[in-house]
Formats: sequence, structure tokens, C-alpha cells
Amino acid sequence: MTYSVFVGAGQWVGVVDDARAQGLFGFDPDLGEWQAISNGLPHDLEVRYIAVRPDRPRTVYAGTQAGPYCSDDGGESWRALPLPAGTSDEESVVWSICLDPNNPDTIYVGTQGTAVFRSYNGGADWQRLAIEAPDGALKANFPMRVIRIAVANDNADHILVAFEIGGLVRSLDGGQTWETCNKDLLEMTGQTHLRSAIVSDNEIEGMMDSHALALSPGHPDTVWLANRMGLFRSDDQGAHWHEFGIGRFSPLTYARDIIVSDHQTDRMYAALSVAATSDEGSLYRSDDFGATWSRFDHGVSIESTLMTVAESVTTPDRVYCAARRGQVFGTEDGGKNWKTHQLPQGVQGVYALACT
Repeated sequence: MTYSVFVGAGQWVGVVDDARAQGLFGFDPDLGEWQAISNGLPHDLEVRYIAVRPDRPRTVYAGTQAGPYCSDDGGESWRALPLPAGTSDEESVVWSICLDPNNPDTIYVGTQGTAVFRSYNGGADWQRLAIEAPDGALKANFPMRVIRIAVANDNADHILVAFEIGGLVRSLDGGQTWETCNKDLLEMTGQTHLRSAIVSDNEIEGMMDSHALALSPGHPDTVWLANRMGLFRSDDQGAHWHEFGIGRFSPLTYARDIIVSDHQTDRMYAALSVAATSDEGSLYRSDDFGATWSRFDHGVSIESTLMTVAESVTTPDRVYCAARRGQVFGTEDGGKNWKTHQLPQGVQGVYALACT
């Protein structure tokens, strides 16, 4: 079996407690259909992050409710990459995976709470990085989690960690010490349009509701942040921020994902919707490192919140995006044509997506 696209689904607030609504799925382009993947993976599988190793596309990592797993055969079989002894069940729930672009044998895993684990040998051994919740971190009706990790392309010591709901922190010394990046983000909540309280009683919540980070090797000092309130940009490695104003280009501004192309350093994609739970979504692309944006998907109907976007690690022509309620949309020709590939009946709570 050959899979060109992987999608992961996990339980989320609002979805029925039904194991059929979750799991890991691979799209077989020869059959034109999705296959449920389970060989070697934990029971009642929940997957919230998938990463494909760019230099070895048949090596795939999945973040599950029981820790990270790895496949070395393109998703056919999987093995656990056990986190250190004593790791709690809560801290075993993986929400993010980052392969260091300077050395893909170095892997970062982010879990519930503020736990981040690092391996220098492809996941054989792990060490926990000591990170405390920054100023602005909130308690909500779900546990805070490490939603994204990013490592600078030109400096492996520069690491950024984003929390949902807690803003973000950075390290400039390889994870030995950490500092908050929230000062400007919190100050922005003095503006009425950047206040939001849904799962807490504090209106800083929206700005602390981080969703994704993006770095580019062509712009080493710039960091892009996608959160509930839109897109934000830092030009000094995360120390200071300004609001980008994605509403100038898109009527939808709830930003769930943002990525930089592995093939063109000025090309970016952003998944934009109305809210966390909605009936509309859109995929936007920029070819000038975010200066301007235009809608990229066409001829398909995105009928729920667009959660994630992924570009193939082998070709820039393959781009897919996935919506919360189980719709997956893709182009194989750089955006000229799009197709919808609905996940199997009942699958929803989509979080993760990756393309080989």
C-alpha cells in the first residue's frame, strides 16, 4: 500500500464520544480511497499531529494519546517511541511534533500542559525540557497544550513553543532557558477587536489562543503566528509582535494554521475560518512572504472549520487541507484543479495532515 496523504482525527469538545470518529487514515491514490491505519498503533487511536521526514519520505511520525509513534515503511507498520519513564498519562498526549530542519534526527514532541521532549537520535531516547507556563496562560474547559514547536532554519538553538491557550515562549540557547513572547500580544488586548472570551472569563483569551507558527529559511528573523484573532508577525525572532491584518484580504480571519513552503521560501499557506466550530473555511496562499494573500482553493465547498494545511515534502504541486468535520481537499497540479476526499463515515475532529 502506498499513501500520499495522511490525516489524523482525535476527540474534541463538541464531538460525540465515539471511537469511529477518530484515528489515522492514509489516502491510497491508486485506489482513490482512504484506508484506516492501525498496525502497531494504540487502541482507540487519537492522532493530533503527523510529520513526514523530508529526506526520507517513508519515515512518518504520528502524535497519539499514548505518545509518539514512527513508521519506517510509509505507514504500513508502526512502533512506539516511548517517552521517559515516569511521564504521566496527561503528558503522553501528543499535540505537536517538530523535526529540526538543521538535523531531522533531532525531534521535538509537545504534549498536554507545557511538556516538551527532545530526542537527538530519531526518538530512541528523550529528554524533557523544563518550560513553565508564561504570563497570560489561562485555565479553560480543556487542558492547555503545546500546540506547535518551531526551530529556526539557521540556528538550532532558537526554539519557539506555542501553547493553546497560553501564548508562546522562546529559547535562544537550545532549550536551557526560556522567556515569554507574550508582552506585545497581551498589550494588544487593549484593542476592542482583539478581545475574546469563550472558554474562560478573561478577554485576553483570544490572543493567548495560539494555533500555529511559521518560520522561513529566507527570512531568519521573522516569525508568523496564527491564533484565534488572526495572523501576527514578529521581525525579531518573537520578541515583539504586530497585527498583520489578514482581514484586508480575507473575510474569514480565524487563523488555525500557517505554513511556509519547503520548496519556495517566500510561499506561504494559511487556513482561515469563522471560528473553532463553524460551517465555512478557506485556504489562502501568499507568494511574497505574506505581504499579500489570495484564495487558493476553488471549485470545492469547505463546510466546516479549516483546521490544517500541508504541502508535499517531495513536490510543491501537491497541497492538501482538511476541515474539522472530515472533509479533505487537495490539488495535485499546483492549484489548477481540486478534489474533495471525504474521510470515512463518521470521522471528524480532524487535527493532523501530512503529504509525502
